[in-house]
Amino acid sequence: MLNTRGGRLDRHSATRRLKHLAADARIRLPRMHPHMLRHTYVTTMLDAGVDLRDVQIAARHADPRTTMRYDRARTTLDRHPNYILAVYMASGT
Repeated sequence: MLNTRGGRLDRHSATRRLKHLAADARIRLPRMHPHMLRHTYVTTMLDAGVDLRDVQIAARHADPRTTMRYDRARTTLDRHPNYILAVYMASGT
């Protein structure tokens, strides 16, 4: 998205634009900011099962640990590495 002069939006302009769009859509959140969109983008990909490395590339994170911080779903049993290993071993393959 570009500003009125054709340049990149700074973070303050992006926040103002997002707040205006949210108001027009009648979305009321106490702290609306652009990083919320980025967070939703990353966590939705992780929840959908997209490989961590692919999410890292899409989010342009230099370090995979940054992407891993978004992966709140790791706390669910079916995504835990020990559970995945146990299922694999129990299947006899």
